[in-house]
Amino acid sequence: MPDLYRKIRSEHLVIIGLVTAVAASACYGTGSVLQAVGSRRSAREEAAARGSAAGVTEHGGPSLSSTAKAAVTWEFILGTVLDLIGFGLGALAARLLPLFLSQTIISANLVITAVLSIKLLGIRLKRPEWASIAVLCAALIMLAVAAGPEGGHHVAMAVHWWLLGISVVLIAGGSLIVRRLGASGAIVAGLLSGLGFGALGVGVRILNGLDPFSLGQLLGDPALYAILVGGLGGMYLHTVALQIGSVNGATAALVVGETVVPGAVGVLWLGDSSRPGLGWLAAIGFVLAVVSAVGVAYFGSEEIEEHGAQPKVPEPAHR
Repeated sequence: MPDLYRKIRSEHLVIIGLVTAVAASACYGTGSVLQAVGSRRSAREEAAARGSAAGVTEHGGPSLSSTAKAAVTWEFILGTVLDLIGFGLGALAARLLPLFLSQTIISANLVITAVLSIKLLGIRLKRPEWASIAVLCAALIMLAVAAGPEGGHHVAMAVHWWLLGISVVLIAGGSLIVRRLGASGAIVAGLLSGLGFGALGVGVRILNGLDPFSLGQLLGDPALYAILVGGLGGMYLHTVALQIGSVNGATAALVVGETVVPGAVGVLWLGDSSRPGLGWLAAIGFVLAVVSAVGVAYFGSEEIEEHGAQPKVPEPAHR
């Protein structure tokens, strides 16, 4: 009976994790498009007020002031609220599911982003993009079928410190690189933001002081600060990517960053696994998810070259 109870409880937790991961994906996908609308409207208005070079660095990327102005538009604020809700739901999913499953489902926000961008950003998706999105959906189904229970939550404290150090270097160094790349750095910014969110997912999984709750242990855990650095830095880099590039391409690059590394960490160090006999299905699903996301990023970057980085942006309803 105890074994049966644990099995039933584990299956219920998996279902809860799947529901919260899907909800987080919906919040992130909607939030990304709203943030893109706010970012591009802000850039357009600033350029109209000051001249076409306003708010742009010498390398062609957005200035810090331009990014800050984008962050106070009502669309961007609403998108950020959805991101925060998605963060909470995603954190719960990361505790209940294997990281390769939770992060991949959350990354499916790419589908929602692509669909909403058609209406809100005036973007027309090409057939290869639709095909890549269809492959991603199939890959997610494979992962959901193959996923077993999540592994452990405890690792050596040295890993917590390494996670914090890597997060700081990644965000600080990545911000400098993107600023140097300028207008050509959208995909790089999206990838780096995804790696930041990936560090956030790993941090949530290994965070001490949650079960049982201990405020002192929680505040003393370097993983908590890795979560803050990865989350806030990832949001900044994602904002930059949305300002200068294709929303679908930037989000697809983000998908790769926040899926591959956390998934590998979960399998190699945290004991995540698939259902018995379905490891091959999980591996195929994971590879297809990453490849399809890369495909959307590739074709999204081509879209910039053909149509420009500033798609049509509708005026706010109250104007």
